[in-house]
Amino acid sequence: MADRTENNTASETAPRRRPRNRKAQIAVAAARAFSERGYHPVGVDEIAAELGISGPAIYRHFPNKYALLVAAADAEAGALQAAVDEVTDESLAPAEQLDVVISSLAKATIEHRRAGGLYRWERRYLEAADRARIRETLDQVGRSIAEPLSKLRPTTPLGDIAMHAAAALSVIGSITAHRTTLAADQLEPLLEQMADSVLGATLPPLPDTAAPERSGERGRSVSARRERVLNEAIKIFALRGYHEASIEEIASAASINASSVYRYFPSKADLLAAGFYRAADRVTAALSDALAESVDTVDALRRISQKYLQLAFSGPELLFVYFAEFGNLPAAEQSNLRAIQRQNIEEWVHLLTEVAPGTVAARFRVHAALGLVLDLGRLIRFDPRPEALARVHTLMLQVLLGDAEIPLSD
Repeated sequence: MADRTENNTASETAPRRRPRNRKAQIAVAAARAFSERGYHPVGVDEIAAELGISGPAIYRHFPNKYALLVAAADAEAGALQAAVDEVTDESLAPAEQLDVVISSLAKATIEHRRAGGLYRWERRYLEAADRARIRETLDQVGRSIAEPLSKLRPTTPLGDIAMHAAAALSVIGSITAHRTTLAADQLEPLLEQMADSVLGATLPPLPDTAAPERSGERGRSVSARRERVLNEAIKIFALRGYHEASIEEIASAASINASSVYRYFPSKADLLAAGFYRAADRVTAALSDALAESVDTVDALRRISQKYLQLAFSGPELLFVYFAEFGNLPAAEQSNLRAIQRQNIEEWVHLLTEVAPGTVAARFRVHAALGLVLDLGRLIRFDPRPEALARVHTLMLQVLLGDAEIPLSD
C-alpha cells in the first residue's frame, strides 16, 4: 500500500509533458475545423478546446490564425503527397502503379475526410505565395495519376489525360463535401470504382478554336437594380469570401450608394441567403424540367445532369457560393435550405437506384457527379462551348452509372 501511495504521489506531482507532435496535432485539428465550418467563423479557442489545451498554447506554435490556416492546408496537401510517395514504385507496370496510387489516395482521403475539403473551399483566404505552393503539391499528386495513365493511353492528348486525372481526384475528394456514411471497406472500393470509370472514359474531342472569354453583364436597367446588387454580391462572395466582402464594396460594384443596398436587403446575411435561394430555385426548376421531358430513367439522368451542368457553367460564381458559404447562413436559413438541398439530391438518388440498386452508394455517386462540375469547371475555366460541356457531361455519366451496361453517348 505504501509503495502504491508513493507512486501515485509521484505521478500526480510529475510535470505534464507536451506531445512531441503537438504542432502537427494542432494543424490537423485546425484543418478539420476550417474545412467543416469555414476559416472565419472558427476561433483559435475552439481549436484549442478540441485538443484539450488553452488558446495561448496554440500561439506557442503559431503566431496567428493565418499561420494556422497555412499549416492546416499544408498538412492536408502533404497527407495526399505522402500517400502517393508511399506507393510510388517505378518497377511496377503502369496499370499496377495507377491502381496502387488510386487505392492509396482513397485510403488517405477517407482517413482525412473531415479535413480534406480545406483547400477546396478556403483557399481564397491564402496569400498568393502560399496558395501557389500548396497548389504545386496538389499538382504533383495529380501527376502521379497522369503519368501512368499517359503510358496506358499513349494516343490520348495530354490535355485529356490531365482532365481524367483531375476527375479521378475530384470523385475521391467528393466525400469531404457531405456526411453520408458508409463503412470504409465499402467506401474505398466505391471510390476506386468511380475513379476507374472516369479514367477509362473516352472524351469527345474539342474544336481547334479557343474558348471564348466569359462576358460580364452590361446595360442593366434601373428597374433591375435589386438583381444587379445580388449579382455583384455573389461575384464578390465567390472571389473574396463572405466575411471579406463588405456592403460598401458590393454597392460600388453595383454602381449605387451603400445605403441603397439596404432598400433591397436588410443585411449582408440576407444577401447571402437570397443567393442560396436563387441557386436552389434554379436547381429545382432544372430538375422538374428534366423529369418532365424524359422518356425513361436513364434519359432522366442524362437530362438532369446536363441541365445542372449548363446551369452551373452559366453562373459559376453562384455555384461556388452555393457550395462554399453554407456555414455562413443564419441557422434558420440553413435548416430551410438543407431541406431543399436534400430533396433535390434525393431526386437524383431515386432515379439512380432504379438503374443500380443501393441507395447509400447512389448518394455518394450523386455527390461525386455534382462536385465534378465545380472541379472540372475550374480546370477548364468554365468553357461554355457545347463540346466542352459534353466532355464534363460524359464524365458525370460515368460517375453516376459506373460499369452499368448502358450506352453513355448523348
